[in-house]
Amino acid sequence: MDSITLWTWSLIAGGAVIVIVAVLLLAILATARRIDTHAQAVWQAGKNIAGNTVSIWMLNRTNQVARDILTTARSIDATTQSLAEKLGSNRGET
Repeated sequence: MDSITLWTWSLIAGGAVIVIVAVLLLAILATARRIDTHAQAVWQAGKNIAGNTVSIWMLNRTNQVARDILTTARSIDATTQSLAEKLGSNRGET
């Protein structure tokens, strides 16, 4: 094999390697773009979930206030019943 043939085959092999590398790089870029698109969708979904659940922590405080209101309402009801009983028993005595 003479030197011209050797150089020709070397250039062909180098060109083939460059084409293969270029194809692989383009495949990597396409995959990276798809990953970025999906990551943006996940990010948006996460922001929506965070926006919709931001006030859940306040439910504990709401439950505490509701318990306090219920306790007060029961106390008022018991006092009212006691007064009604006393007033009812006083009416029977007169």
